[in-house]
Amino acid sequence: MKYIDHHAHMVSRTTDDYQQMALSGCVAVTEPAFWAGWDRSTVDGMEDYFRQLTGFEPRRAAQYRIQHYAWVGMNPKESDNRELSRAIIARLPQFLEQPTVLGVGEIGLNRVTRNEIATYTEQIELAAAYKHLVLIHTPHLEDKQKGTKISVEVLRRHPELPPSRVLVDHAEEHTIEGILEHGYWAGLTLYPQTKISPQRAVDLIERYGPDRMLVAGACDWGPSDPIAVPRFAMEMRRRRHPESLIHRVIFENPVTFLSQSPKFVLPAGVEDAEPARLG
Repeated sequence: MKYIDHHAHMVSRTTDDYQQMALSGCVAVTEPAFWAGWDRSTVDGMEDYFRQLTGFEPRRAAQYRIQHYAWVGMNPKESDNRELSRAIIARLPQFLEQPTVLGVGEIGLNRVTRNEIATYTEQIELAAAYKHLVLIHTPHLEDKQKGTKISVEVLRRHPELPPSRVLVDHAEEHTIEGILEHGYWAGLTLYPQTKISPQRAVDLIERYGPDRMLVAGACDWGPSDPIAVPRFAMEMRRRRHPESLIHRVIFENPVTFLSQSPKFVLPAGVEDAEPARLG
């Protein structure tokens, strides 16, 4: 079954991971800009990273017939540095014009500081001005509920940015209702330790239904799984959910959300793929 992983940090993965994803049915990935494991010290260093996302990674993915798209933005972990953040935000428009960039992301909050909120707010304003999609990171563990609440409050102060064009990622049991009730898309992140398991993700689909729900692996340089989405599909099958529902969550839903950007185009024939029939 074909699928799309809307959140994968492929700069941290080997080319073998692209091959494994292709073999398991992946036809497209979107890669948000994120923290590399250490804080960058210069604007030029961050700009080089954006060039890698928009130039090198699409070519690497194409070797395995995977469409690669990117998001650019000042990530939450480094956004507390206001001087660096302002300089990077000033350079974002040139990258937002790149043919494979879908929008601003991943942006949001980490420790929920005033500086982080200011940087996040400025990027929401930028996305609204340029009419781009937005991918929002919500904090890990103990700061998640507070950070998600504030993230949504900032969004609601900008009605010029339609909720349907915003994905609030890393949703969990205690934050998902506050995301969905305001019309935003909710991302379920299949990541060990700090996010949720495939089993918990299926629980949420069963409880809240598939509307405006996406799943992704968020594979990066930490313990993570490049084929987390197929493992989610396997858990759905284990619980005897119909193939049409699985197809909707892992393929149709991401197509619906991402296609709001005219830049998101799948290869001919891929979008017409039907869910597998099990006899």
